[in-house]
Amino acid sequence: MTAFTVDTELGRLHVEARAGRDRSRPPVLLWHSMFVDSRSWGRLVPLLGDRDVFLVDGPSSGQSEPLRAPADIPACARAAASIVETVGARTGARDVDWVGTAWGGHVGMELAATRPDLVRSLVAISAPTFPVPPALRAKVRVLLPLYRLVGPRGPVRSAIVETLFTDATRRDDPDAVALLDDSLRGSGRAMVAAVQTAILNRTDLLTAATRITCPTLLVATDDRGEWTGGQAQEAAEVMRDARVVTIPAARVIPALEQPRATADAIMGFWAEVAGRVSPSP
Repeated sequence: MTAFTVDTELGRLHVEARAGRDRSRPPVLLWHSMFVDSRSWGRLVPLLGDRDVFLVDGPSSGQSEPLRAPADIPACARAAASIVETVGARTGARDVDWVGTAWGGHVGMELAATRPDLVRSLVAISAPTFPVPPALRAKVRVLLPLYRLVGPRGPVRSAIVETLFTDATRRDDPDAVALLDDSLRGSGRAMVAAVQTAILNRTDLLTAATRITCPTLLVATDDRGEWTGGQAQEAAEVMRDARVVTIPAARVIPALEQPRATADAIMGFWAEVAGRVSPSP
C-alpha cells in the first residue's frame, strides 16, 4: 500500500491506497467506526476483489491529525468530499463506491445526500438514521469526563469493548480486541473530540437518507439493539433505492467480527447495481 494525506477543514487526514488491477469500476473508499481506525478493514479488504481501495483514518484516529475542536457529521462529509476529490485527481475517477461503518456510514449518508456527484453507491454498516438514543447519550456524557481524565482505561475501555463487540468476539477473538486497544492507545484523549463529533453531535440522518439518489445498502447486525434489521428496513422504505441485509453474530463492526458474510453482502450488492449505474472512467 501507499499513503498520502489530504488537507481538510478538520485537519490533515491520512489515507492508505491499495492499487488494484480492475479499473472498470470506480475506487472503493472506506471510513471506519468510532474508536478504531482504518486497520479495522484489514480482514475485509482482501475479500472485495482486485479494485483500487482507499482507507481513510478519520480525524483523531490512526495517523490523521487530531480534531482541534468538536465538529459534526456535515463537517465530516465536507472533509470526505475533499478526500474523494483527491482520489479522483489521482485515479481519474469521477466518484467512488463508499463503504462506511457507524461513523463512516453516517458520513457516507451525508456525503451522498449533499454531493451525489461523488458517490456512485453507498454501503452504510451499523449506521442508525435516528439521533443517539437518550440513554446512550447520557451514558456517553457520564464517561467522557473520565475518558478525558484517564484515557481509554478501566470502565471507559470496558464500555467501549462491550459496545463494539459481541460476547463471543470478546472471548474468542483476541486479535480484534487487541486492534481496538491499539487504536484507542494511538488516539488517546484526542478521541474525546471525535466522540463529541460523531456521537453527541449526531442528529437525525433520515432526512439526508431520503435525499440519497444512489443505490444504497443498509447493513444491520443481529446483536446491536440500537439498529436492528427491522429499523433499517423502515429507513430503507422511505429511501429512493435502498435495501437491507442483516449480518448474524456481529454487533457494530461486522467487517472485523464476520468479514466473509460482510464481504458477501457488499459484493452481492455491487453485482446487483452494476448494470444500473454508469461506470466511472
